[in-house]
Amino acid sequence: MNKSKRPFTKSKRSFRRRLPPIQSGDRIDYRNMSLISRFISEQGKILSRRVNRVTLKQQRLITIAIKQARILSLLPFLNNQKQFERSESTPRTTSLRTRKK
Repeated sequence: MNKSKRPFTKSKRSFRRRLPPIQSGDRIDYRNMSLISRFISEQGKILSRRVNRVTLKQQRLITIAIKQARILSLLPFLNNQKQFERSESTPRTTSLRTRKK
């Protein structure tokens, strides 16, 4: 049989099933900071469901918990620490300037 006339076949690659990020015993709550912090990016954004590999119901609960934690000041709305670190590390040269007459 020619390659062009072969029926489509799926490749039989083996894959390792990943463990779910949320176990059945974990409670999705705004007080559970160790769990919530896994679903937030470095910038402070909520990661998408596809990236998190959670169900739709779990993603909704995570989003609500993160928003509650932000309102109660347990989490920052934005994480801009990188900007501040760069601005603080630059040396000041205002004292070296001299005025010409």
